[in-house]
Amino acid sequence: MIESAEARLQNANKLLALGRFDVAIAAYDEFLRLYPGSGEAWHNRGMAFAETKRFALAAQSFGRAVELRPDSAASWHNRGMSLAELGEFEQAAHDHSQALAIQPDLPDARGNLVIARLNCCDWQGLEEERQRISDLLSEGKPAIVPFGNLFISGSPADQLRCAQLWMARHATHEAPVWRGSYDHERLRVAYVSGDFRNHPVAGSILPLLQNHDREKFECFGISYGPDDSSEMRRRIIAGCEHFVDVRGGSDHEIAALLRRREIDIAIDLMGITWGCRPGIFAARCAPLQVCYLGFPSTTGADFIDYIIADRMAIPESEQAFFSEKIAYLPRCYLPGGCDAEFSGPAPSRNSAGLPESGFVFCCFNANYKILPETFASWMAILRAVEGSVLWLWEPNAAAKVNLRCEAAERGVSPERVIFAPHLPSFSEHLARAGLAGLFLDTAPFNAHVTAIDAISAGVPVLTLAGTSMSGRAGQSLLTSLEIAELIAHSAERYVQTAIRLARQPEELAAIRDKMIRNRAVLFDAKAFARGFERTLLQMHDRRRSGQPPESFSGRGIA
Repeated sequence: MIESAEARLQNANKLLALGRFDVAIAAYDEFLRLYPGSGEAWHNRGMAFAETKRFALAAQSFGRAVELRPDSAASWHNRGMSLAELGEFEQAAHDHSQALAIQPDLPDARGNLVIARLNCCDWQGLEEERQRISDLLSEGKPAIVPFGNLFISGSPADQLRCAQLWMARHATHEAPVWRGSYDHERLRVAYVSGDFRNHPVAGSILPLLQNHDREKFECFGISYGPDDSSEMRRRIIAGCEHFVDVRGGSDHEIAALLRRREIDIAIDLMGITWGCRPGIFAARCAPLQVCYLGFPSTTGADFIDYIIADRMAIPESEQAFFSEKIAYLPRCYLPGGCDAEFSGPAPSRNSAGLPESGFVFCCFNANYKILPETFASWMAILRAVEGSVLWLWEPNAAAKVNLRCEAAERGVSPERVIFAPHLPSFSEHLARAGLAGLFLDTAPFNAHVTAIDAISAGVPVLTLAGTSMSGRAGQSLLTSLEIAELIAHSAERYVQTAIRLARQPEELAAIRDKMIRNRAVLFDAKAFARGFERTLLQMHDRRRSGQPPESFSGRGIA
């Protein structure tokens, strides 16, 4: 019996819905060999490639779907997202504009257009779009993805609404996989991620994995993302007592695997970031489910019991904007430390493309975190400090042109904005970064790993106090270093402090010396692991005693 075209397509669609992406791709390929004119099949094939981070193939599939169905807002939108992942932000912005022209209320499309433009440092109409997105969220309309909303909004209320709207669409509730109770000699903790690869979160979590007390904790790494064969992935695998590659498994199958392994605490390292799999946790894969590190905001999910933070990152007054209870660590919630060592000759300013004289301000954050108000502050600083330069991570070509044009419009020579190209190794970058005098943080989304990198390189970080978790990372780090004088509580003070420190090298040198003395506490991976483990044990003890999740700090309720 010959299977009908409709049955073939529905079978492929079912495989896609189950998360069997590679099998689904094979099914779409077989279908399209027979029926190459199906725009739906090309679109869904693109979705499967996008889910497995093969964005070039995804963009090609969505492109074919657009050719066949030029009135499909979804195909334009999804091609735009794949192009953005490939760094083709101008074309991505074009595609999102096309999608919005066809369907103005298409979920997330307006936000993705803003994000693509931010990646180009194209700020035309940004303030109006920020307000429009906030208004749409207030109306219960999903206008932007939660991670993208962190770029433009410092409102905890908006961040909660955005996350709840996203979860309502993407995390289906099934009958819980976990039932009953476990009794283990060692607490079984699973770190679940799609980013166990050459990625900032992997580098951040590695010291914790390496320093877990193996006599008390049995550590699992559950990886549903790609294997990039990197040194980082090899180190992650070595740092886990058990490492399980679950690529190809559906959310329910992965949840069932964690149930079979009798995981006591499942820690989601991704939150709501690209490639996350909230369905694993919606299926209740473990007695306790925790969000940590990868997403500095609430998930809006009723199936995540705790988010791990510190009191500076999430003040008690902000707990109402988190669907999770807050497990407060005794110190900065960000794992510190960097074991990258550079053995070559010390880089010179000339070799780094910097002028031989003049103060060097730097910011190595992703350029989508640079908003016009932050850039205006930076230009005010450069105008006041003669001969100074601003050293940024080298972005895409469009962003370079736009940033230099913005500098000229603000009365600063474009040549004073200098870009640091990518280097072959992270240790080389750290050695180069040490040439800067002061790291200027961004708002409302602070530096996280990049701030820790700057501190590792001996460069003090000046931050602007934020109003949400994503905007308080700088405060958290600087508080742990006991350098409150680098926390500015207004844009004016931020500018004034940067100017003063550039003009007063003795004061800056004293701050740098204090930072270097105090960073040993921040970078003590063993001490961090012990504090983290005490937090896990406390939430575990509460559950075993029949108590519901509750915010706590140390050994008391917060």
